[in-house]
Amino acid sequence: MDLKAQLRHVKDFPKEGIDFIDITTVLQDGEALQQSIEEMKRLALEMGEFDLIIGPESRGFIFGAPLAYALKKGFVPIRKRGKLPWKTIKVEYKLEYGTDSLEMHQDAIKPGQRVLIIDDLLATGGTTESNIKLVEKLGGIVAGLVYFIELEFLEGRKKLEGYKVSSLVKF
Repeated sequence: MDLKAQLRHVKDFPKEGIDFIDITTVLQDGEALQQSIEEMKRLALEMGEFDLIIGPESRGFIFGAPLAYALKKGFVPIRKRGKLPWKTIKVEYKLEYGTDSLEMHQDAIKPGQRVLIIDDLLATGGTTESNIKLVEKLGGIVAGLVYFIELEFLEGRKKLEGYKVSSLVKF
């Protein structure tokens, strides 16, 4: 199945000039979702050994949690400010269309643990940079980065030099 063809483009969302790539068309199709998870699992295994999967809110949860289950790894959520119930560490970052901050529980990663960061989209790399900062603040090692979609024209990989990066669908 051509997963790229399954995606829907929503023009001018969330603001004018943005071409939002909607993954819900893949999520609502059982075969497309299963293929996505299986192909991302293959990419994850190519990254080498790791202990945990990290997924940022909210679409990183969609792919990260099932991959953690399929690979028998733990899953660590990264959330927006104020959403986690316990003590957290925080980092601020820039989006393509604004700024935000992300948090992780301060005991989510033990020093030396190798983690794989899973997300739906690599655009400018800003969200991923924040995820990496959170992991490394806790002494974790980023084993790799796996995305469902990569917007190559935004050159997000340039911000991620020195890390293994892989994506399933490229625009």
